[in-house]
Amino acid sequence: MLKNVESGILFMLGAALISALNGALTKILSEDISALEIVFFRNLIGIFIILYALQHTAPKLTGGKIYMLFTRGLFGFMAMILFFYTISVIPLGEAITLNKTSPFFVTLFAYFLLHERLNKKTLLALFIGFFGVVLITKPFGMSFSYTHFLGILGGFFAAAAYTTIKKIKDIYDSRVIVLSFVGVGTFLPALLFLTAPFVNAPASLSFLFPEFILPTTLHVWLLVVFMAFISTLSQWLLTKAYSAQNLSIIGVVSYTNIPFAIGFGYLLGDSLPDILTFTGIACIVFGGILVSRR
Repeated sequence: MLKNVESGILFMLGAALISALNGALTKILSEDISALEIVFFRNLIGIFIILYALQHTAPKLTGGKIYMLFTRGLFGFMAMILFFYTISVIPLGEAITLNKTSPFFVTLFAYFLLHERLNKKTLLALFIGFFGVVLITKPFGMSFSYTHFLGILGGFFAAAAYTTIKKIKDIYDSRVIVLSFVGVGTFLPALLFLTAPFVNAPASLSFLFPEFILPTTLHVWLLVVFMAFISTLSQWLLTKAYSAQNLSIIGVVSYTNIPFAIGFGYLLGDSLPDILTFTGIACIVFGGILVSRR
């Protein structure tokens, strides 16, 4: 059992490092293409990777509930576009920390939709996590950052996607579930690009309706392809990590992607978080640890 836990920790550390690297690549790419294009190309390449895997080994689960697959894809797309957009606007460490609020939303979904009970420790964790978000967004003086709100909303949609997976994981092969995610994540951006010339979107939603500009430089294409492949590797590492027996320890280790992200962000020119932001990050991590060990 100890060996399984140790290997799970190593797999999760690898996944956390790649997740932070993925965020850094998104920040670099956002200087040349829009967040929606990053989502589009990343998922388009992902489709071919998953189709190859399915052709190599056919799925054994029979499936059913097609609408749940689409719902998972829709929630996943919303989480990804909001996450990538916040990365392009605010420091990388803050964006990833706000996205890590998803375990709190998963807990709330489990209570309201799956009728799981909330004990006192879980309620305390939710309060600590919420307080951490308050410190990071700094809503003092009647100034609340819209971008930080979008980051929290991304965590909400990520939690919705995870909850959907929990409902269909026993009837669909995991690769089919991922295929629904990358498929919807390719179709919806394409639809938004097609409708963008005819939509006069407000500034707050303009990131959903950018002009499609095909990249012309080799380094952009290389970064996009590299990003798609390491994202797939990250998903494999996560699967291996969560196959370990002690999931609470693995869940705690997943928060190491926050210091990794702060480091990558600093290398890319982000300033180090101030004391309020550091305190907020610590609260979210501590609250997440309490939730994962409930």
